[in-house]
Amino acid sequence: MQCERLLKQIKTWYLHVQSETMAPARMISFIESHASQCAICLADPDLQEEITKITEMILPESKIPKAVRLQQEDAEEEEMPEEEDENSEDDEDGEKGDEDEDDLEIFDLDDEI
Repeated sequence: MQCERLLKQIKTWYLHVQSETMAPARMISFIESHASQCAICLADPDLQEEITKITEMILPESKIPKAVRLQQEDAEEEEMPEEEDENSEDDEDGEKGDEDEDDLEIFDLDDEI
């Protein structure tokens, strides 16, 4: 973040959020408003990423707009390679799952009666 004014304002706003005299969503709104009007912020290529990180820290998940949450989830899914479930893969013996029959206790109901 290159704008010193925004940094000072964020610190001040954050203190208000911590003391519960300002809503977290209002703080994010102020940050975005400043960033859209400030020449220094408009020239900062990393600012939107930093605002996103601040938003994730400040706003509870339920308060982040649904469209933004969906975009974030899509981006996370693209970054993470799909991993197959280990339990559904064949074992070396060609059996499904992690359990061997030797490991399972088998009860004979006829012996107990």
